[in-house]
Amino acid sequence: MKVNEIFFSIQGESSSIGLPTIFVRFTGCNLRCTYCDTKYSYFEGDPDTPQGIMEKIRNYPIKRVCLTGGEPLIQPRSEMQELLDLLYAEQYEVSIETDGSVDISKVKLHNKQRFILDMKVPSSGMSEKMDFENLKRIIPERDEIKFVVGNREDYEWSVQLIREHGLDPRKGYRLIFSPIFGEISPRDLVEWILADHLDARFQVQLHKIIWDPQQRGV
Repeated sequence: MKVNEIFFSIQGESSSIGLPTIFVRFTGCNLRCTYCDTKYSYFEGDPDTPQGIMEKIRNYPIKRVCLTGGEPLIQPRSEMQELLDLLYAEQYEVSIETDGSVDISKVKLHNKQRFILDMKVPSSGMSEKMDFENLKRIIPERDEIKFVVGNREDYEWSVQLIREHGLDPRKGYRLIFSPIFGEISPRDLVEWILADHLDARFQVQLHKIIWDPQQRGV
């Protein structure tokens, strides 16, 4: 496995927003989104093992971990599974931020582990690379589906996808909408959601409000 950084901060996104979290950012990504804010993770990093990563995680007192990137699911499958097994054995809560293009069935999740499926919208330039079968692989009551929106077209694409695939919150689906930082007014996105009576969670990237948007390790 190749790790870009391991750090302790608050979760800036997802249903765990605001909670203290240990982040493991892996090196490498199979996509090149136009609005990517972690380009430094494309290549920078050092080799490590699941056991080595666990040793670093244990340095922090919180039992909440986010595996992110880059794209964590392009790491060696057996090693990623070993890491998930180790985290489960020590009763960590785990979220895996994945970009929507990689088959999430590559790894088996345990109790208190979930995917955050970040479906890439048209303005990302990567929407055609999505593995839409992942929308059938997720477990509604466990996993989350995130749409990071940069304009009206992105929003309408997302809503159409939700309707076409029957991602109804009444069936347990957990939907998140977030504005691309600096590209769209948060108010506009909120008003679109309300006008459509869309039962989805709105959020901003909290860490970019607390710290400089370009700051690493937060």
